[in-house]
Amino acid sequence: PLKDGIIAADDIFRGCKKLERVDLVEGEVHEIIAALLLEEWKNDMDREMLSINQILSYTPAGNRRDVGGKAQAVRIWISSVVGKIIHYKAQHHSLLNEAATTLQHALPQDIVIKSVLPFLELPNMNMQR
Repeated sequence: PLKDGIIAADDIFRGCKKLERVDLVEGEVHEIIAALLLEEWKNDMDREMLSINQILSYTPAGNRRDVGGKAQAVRIWISSVVGKIIHYKAQHHSLLNEAATTLQHALPQDIVIKSVLPFLELPNMNMQR
């Protein structure tokens, strides 16, 4: 899973001049982004996911005396992605609770709980900071 602290050593990408892209394989992060309620949130997350590829090619790789900046750039990016996912999940749940309250006034509670809310839940992902 994508989590803060996954890239611990500053020198892990030392000398990796060809490290210019980070592509996450399909999985939990992409599922959560696809399930977000608002298109604005999805677009923001898509931009955030691609942002690392815009800076890595210009980030120094380092050499024997210098660790470079690629590890730090990836760490900052991961932290930003995780932070935004946590933020948007909280916003999603807030909107979901508002919608559930409104629906409970119009529909029987058991229908809302059993049929509507599970459909609107985000995929479960263990985001760690």
